[in-house]
Amino acid sequence: MSINAAIEELSTLLGQRLSRSKSDLDQHGTSETHFALTPPDAVAYPANTEEVSAIVKICARHHCPVVGFGAGTSLEGQTLAVQGGVVVDFRDMAAVLHVGAEDMDVTVQPGITREVLNEELRATGLMFPVDPGANASIGGMASTRASGTTAVRYGTMRDNVLGLEVVLADGRIIQTGTRARKSSAGYDLTALFVGAEGTLGLITALTLRLHGQPEAVTSAVCAFDDIEAAVSAVQMTIQMGIPMARIEFVDAATVAAVNAYSKMDLPLCPHLLIEFNGSDSAVEEQATLFGEVVEEFGAKGFEWAKKPEERKALWTMRHHAYWAIVQSRQGCKALVTDICVPISNLAEAVEQTRADIAASPIEGPILGHVGDGNFHAILLFDEANEAEVQAANDLSHRMVERALALGGTATGEHGIGLGKKKYMQAEHGAGWDVMGDIKQALDPQNLMNPGKLVRGN
Repeated sequence: MSINAAIEELSTLLGQRLSRSKSDLDQHGTSETHFALTPPDAVAYPANTEEVSAIVKICARHHCPVVGFGAGTSLEGQTLAVQGGVVVDFRDMAAVLHVGAEDMDVTVQPGITREVLNEELRATGLMFPVDPGANASIGGMASTRASGTTAVRYGTMRDNVLGLEVVLADGRIIQTGTRARKSSAGYDLTALFVGAEGTLGLITALTLRLHGQPEAVTSAVCAFDDIEAAVSAVQMTIQMGIPMARIEFVDAATVAAVNAYSKMDLPLCPHLLIEFNGSDSAVEEQATLFGEVVEEFGAKGFEWAKKPEERKALWTMRHHAYWAIVQSRQGCKALVTDICVPISNLAEAVEQTRADIAASPIEGPILGHVGDGNFHAILLFDEANEAEVQAANDLSHRMVERALALGGTATGEHGIGLGKKKYMQAEHGAGWDVMGDIKQALDPQNLMNPGKLVRGN
């Protein structure tokens, strides 16, 4: 390996668009959560796919690791250069390349964020619905197979990526998928790269499925006496086929944090946040049915938000919950973990997790996208207190064990990165070895985001 030789050659190629400044390296070596600072050796800012290919070819020639970087909002350390090397930041590749309004699709570069994309689409009457909360880059969302608050209706990135342009570990540029809505032509390479966390190649363009902007939108918040009642109400709503656009759960500890952070005055008990999309009549019917269902489970304090500014305030509160929780304990670190279980096991998983946290020496508010069985715990700990560090790790470990025992997964949307790699064998068995075989075939030098996802990487 000759990282310095690669950097020297990259400097000739990119000039000032190759950075070795301490501030740039530190910015690209930090994580949204508890992982330690891990700066790369250099940061490259390519302008187009051809430059990405040239960067990868130079790095391959010098056996230099390559790590893709979007907005840096991943939660499991996916963008940390744990073996050094070059981070490829897609900041300058953030354009909309083509809008196929009649076909309801769009092709974009990976650095564009979901909020900017939807601003660009506003005049078309279309939208890209996947909303992980953070204003993440589209390339990063595909790489982690992200989902979020709207997955219960619109699906995850897996369901909304039609095709990709990818630079492989040897610098080859390939196209996966087409703009057609279905295909029986060979291996599904698009699905292979969606969720690969940059370990197989760098995504340089994406063709996405779009959806129509709804005619009417209404949101609501309601309170429950306990977690079991709230989650049971969600299960019944799903079983009745009521088409929710979003349904989110927050526990009492989360409510206390967001009340302080967002200047809200919600009662200190579990809440559901709901949104319905559709025509005026459909939304009204859905809201009425939902109200009847949750009333049976003791829902109270219904507040409907029909005005755009009211809905925005409600969902901004939810999206800011992480920061609200972190600020509720100054100076703490956060281990942010998620699991996903079958809907029928959701109440059991949430309640047992809550009991586990209550018996521990640390705080851990629970919230999540309960419409698809996915929830999060934000475990707050003092990194100087060994007992608290151990408690956070133990709680996260038991959450994963519980999810796997219930037929679920170690992560519903955060991905594997560094934090969940140790659970891949338990979840996938021999399938994990097959992932390693694919990695070896496409990246025999182990240069693409090494240290992540696969065994011995």
